[in-house]
Amino acid sequence: MIRFLSCAAMAVATVAALSVPAFAHVTLEVQQANIGSTYKAVVRVPHGCGTEATNVVRIQIPEGFFAVKPMPKAGWDLEVVTGPYKNAYDNHGAAVTEGVTEIVWSGGDLPDAFYDEFVFRGTFAASLAPGKFYFPTIQECASAEEAWIDVTGSDAADMPAPSLELVPAKGAGH
Repeated sequence: MIRFLSCAAMAVATVAALSVPAFAHVTLEVQQANIGSTYKAVVRVPHGCGTEATNVVRIQIPEGFFAVKPMPKAGWDLEVVTGPYKNAYDNHGAAVTEGVTEIVWSGGDLPDAFYDEFVFRGTFAASLAPGKFYFPTIQECASAEEAWIDVTGSDAADMPAPSLELVPAKGAGH
């Protein structure tokens, strides 16, 4: 009986240890998308900076994700930074050469004890290759920040950027 309880306790501890990092990081709710498709990004912010409340969330929009529109959030100011793209993208027959490169929600108050979501949508370019796609994100607090910007794809990364797996569009031939 003691051996069984000891094994059960070890299993629970292992599961808990493996689960904690997933809740500690800023992540995307849906972690897979089709190349060439529209995608609704829901960025989950599970905590503040140490014990401080998050007051600003900045999300960088990488090349290849275009026609971006953020969702306003009650109690937060919303700003978009725009600029030229390196490539032109086809948006329903029109060439798009510039657009949103960063989204900033500011002036809010997300206490460390709570969790929230920040939402935007856009389209993945048909020219993108399958693989990881990252949205580097920075949380700012009164006297600290959490920079979720590591795009190396390493499992050992302390501050991984929110990411998803891009897969070929359904019915796409190679």
